[in-house]
Amino acid sequence: MMSRVIPVLHSVSYAGVWPGQSALTLNQFLDKAAQLGFPAVMLMAKRPHLSPLDYPHETCLRLRDEIEARGLLVQVIAGYNNFSADAEHGDVPHREIQIQHIGELARIAATLGGGRMVRIFTAYEHPSIGYSQLWKNTVDAIRECALRAADVGVTIGVQNHHDLASHHDSLFDLIAAVNHPACRAMFDAWTPALQAVDLAAAARKLAPMTCHTTVADYQLRPRFLYQPNIVNFEKRGDWTQAVAMGEGFIDYNAFFEALRGGGYDGGVAYEMCSPLLGGGSVENLDRHAQRFLSWMKENLG
Repeated sequence: MMSRVIPVLHSVSYAGVWPGQSALTLNQFLDKAAQLGFPAVMLMAKRPHLSPLDYPHETCLRLRDEIEARGLLVQVIAGYNNFSADAEHGDVPHREIQIQHIGELARIAATLGGGRMVRIFTAYEHPSIGYSQLWKNTVDAIRECALRAADVGVTIGVQNHHDLASHHDSLFDLIAAVNHPACRAMFDAWTPALQAVDLAAAARKLAPMTCHTTVADYQLRPRFLYQPNIVNFEKRGDWTQAVAMGEGFIDYNAFFEALRGGGYDGGVAYEMCSPLLGGGSVENLDRHAQRFLSWMKENLG
């Protein structure tokens, strides 16, 4: 059994970010997480939840009191960035703007306490910038984020989400290139599963540098485009349908066994961030969140 692993509910699950998904305010989400029995939360760092625009220091202090009153802790602040944004307009300092934003998220994470971690992304590939230059820009930006986060006792966690370093070998290389103790991986299973790599091998490699992981499960739905000129169908990429934990194709048993073998003992967050089988009603979201808690007990203890 993995030690100290706690279930975490990501607030994106109740943020109205996909068509039909119910949207709760941040306080309503905190009530929901406590009612469902989660000990910890991961907070989406944008509206309608924890945007730095709405949470200066004094407001964060009040929020910390409200979180503690519910018996919760904040495991991760979930940032949303893209270090290649608007690369075709080099006169606009987008990386500097994003570094400043991530610094603000680190301030919030330090104020709220708990896990004191900020999740970030890397970059989408962009036609205006070559791969090697994009790699260097991203490494430099993340290193500066880590330096600023370390000043307030916060860890930056890089999720394997965007194009750059989505593959586990590249993510390993990226963390090594940043080379700062306040920068670690937030390695998730869904990306290597969709990339059809050896999930256990990927988890074993990333386990020593991973500080948090987020889970969701999926089934693949084949897609076809009808071509009337040949009276036939053209195969397209599969639709990835979110389903309840344990009902999808991702081998989480192998994933967590490998993480456990590497000494991982961080949190496990559940997210419902894409259209969910059964729809986006609060009742359906609650059922899936409760299923995740049951799955955690059955599989991780």
